[in-house]
Amino acid sequence: MIEIKNVSKQFKEKKQIINAVQDVSITIRKGEIVGLLGENGAGKTTLLRMMSAILEPTKGEIFINGTNIYKDPMKIKPKMGVLFGSETGLYDRLTARENLEYFAKFYGMSKPETHARIDMLAKRFGMKDYLDRRVGGFSKGMRQKVTIARTIMHNPDIIFFDEPTTGLDITAANMFRELVLSLSKEGKTIVFSSHIMEEVSQLCQSIIMIHKGRMIYQGSNEQLYKEEESRDLNYIFMSRIVRGETA
Repeated sequence: MIEIKNVSKQFKEKKQIINAVQDVSITIRKGEIVGLLGENGAGKTTLLRMMSAILEPTKGEIFINGTNIYKDPMKIKPKMGVLFGSETGLYDRLTARENLEYFAKFYGMSKPETHARIDMLAKRFGMKDYLDRRVGGFSKGMRQKVTIARTIMHNPDIIFFDEPTTGLDITAANMFRELVLSLSKEGKTIVFSSHIMEEVSQLCQSIIMIHKGRMIYQGSNEQLYKEEESRDLNYIFMSRIVRGETA
């Protein structure tokens, strides 16, 4: 379970204080798929970075399975998989296979386990034809597939995706969506941001909406539809932003 308690994050920019996230409290249950919605600059990526222990909050605390992730990050980080937008974290001079082997070594995986996992992921993402080519010459979609594979290489319990289907064609995007549902059935907890409302509606059991750093909704899809008397998530999202309500 992920517990976010009264978390805020401020940045200083040219002697000005920017409130990126303001007093957010969230509880995410084990095995839940959660969609994070908000405009560009709303604070989605900042919140995900804090949840993955990359950024420390200015105020508040975050607990995963009862552990404060900033007081004991090395206990929690190996259980996480993280993908942030265009930050692929891949090495251009290495092949896709070598990149995955590198990250497997980082997480202390054995060679037999690594080889088996790479073979499985390559098949799952249709990467066999370019697994032994250098990443530097890959298209955006090919890089994104390798990055998603790298994110779940160590079989993490909790996975954070920031705009995961960016650059993927329709086939690959559908493959990713099937992967998310499969991972959820395995008991994985998944939080991802997306601008694709259909994707969030299809995959998620619950939704978090953020506007100007403040949470304006957290709860189940069905509860949201009931409150708004509509199942049009795009309409609901825009309506909530205009109203600017806080959760």
